[in-house]
Amino acid sequence: MSSSLQYSLLNKQKSFPIWFMRQAGRYLPEYQKIRKKNKNFINFCLNISDATKVSLQPINRFNLDAAIIFSDILLILNASGQKVEFKEKTGPILENYNLNKFYKTKDKIFIKKLTNVYKILKKIKKKLPKEKALIGFAGSPWTLLTYMINKGSPKKNIKFLKNLKKKEIIKIIKRLEHLIYIHCKEQILAGADIIQLFDSWAGLIEKKNLKEFCINPNKNIVSKIKKNFPNNPIICFPKGINKNINNFIKEVKPHGINIDYDINLKKLNLNNNVVFQGGMNPKFLLGNTKRMFNEVKKYLNFFKNKPYIFNLGHGILPKTKPENVKRLVEFVRSYNL
Repeated sequence: MSSSLQYSLLNKQKSFPIWFMRQAGRYLPEYQKIRKKNKNFINFCLNISDATKVSLQPINRFNLDAAIIFSDILLILNASGQKVEFKEKTGPILENYNLNKFYKTKDKIFIKKLTNVYKILKKIKKKLPKEKALIGFAGSPWTLLTYMINKGSPKKNIKFLKNLKKKEIIKIIKRLEHLIYIHCKEQILAGADIIQLFDSWAGLIEKKNLKEFCINPNKNIVSKIKKNFPNNPIICFPKGINKNINNFIKEVKPHGINIDYDINLKKLNLNNNVVFQGGMNPKFLLGNTKRMFNEVKKYLNFFKNKPYIFNLGHGILPKTKPENVKRLVEFVRSYNL
């Protein structure tokens, strides 16, 4: 039987399932306890036992409608020959990229390096209540390219791309499309019900390049998953593209679209054949509950009688109190449709 989240994505069920990006993470004391044992973050993501446990922690605590695998978008780059490390208070640091190694990594080797991710999904699936959805994910080509070339977070600028010709950028993006699809395919085969594609740095793309760097790559991956796995919905999150969101939906045609907190709700085309997800600024979880509930109501009222999944416009922040998450979940669940 499909989960309510999966059903709403495929059949446009008018209900409000709920889950959160970064729902397994630093704001949970039970997560912190396991994290202390895992100094190397990449190894932590590949630790079958511990990654399974933290993926299930928010389900056990909040009874959310979906578990998302505890993983990282940069595992794809790590598996294709560019070593990734995480430093506290700095974030990801990547070694110099080697295009020869990147283009020549064989699919079998790539999959082998990510085998533990698929084993983790299988283990989560076995432990997850049948009515809950299991979400796998990947970074979109443009976003992975920004980390690959910049060797870290792009920090709101793309000057690092100036030494690359557009032709080479597109070539790298095409290669990333292939690797991302393989990773998504293997996650579905391992038990993922839904895939979310994170284009976290789409907002950095100049409008003249948006189609080639963001829309077309996401469209190609979505189309291939739809063709080969018609029962596994795809949610896209092109963060920061603002007024270009309607065109993205029209061109890419995902089952679901996650909106960020800068999106003007009134300018959304609600006639697009898509389930909307998210929107609320995660900072509202840090303040008083009255203010938080007012913001939640803004989204619930706007999407009332429309296909919508409650989520945030970005991941849960580390300083968030678990009690506030609990109150938010209870508030959404008690909302009168």
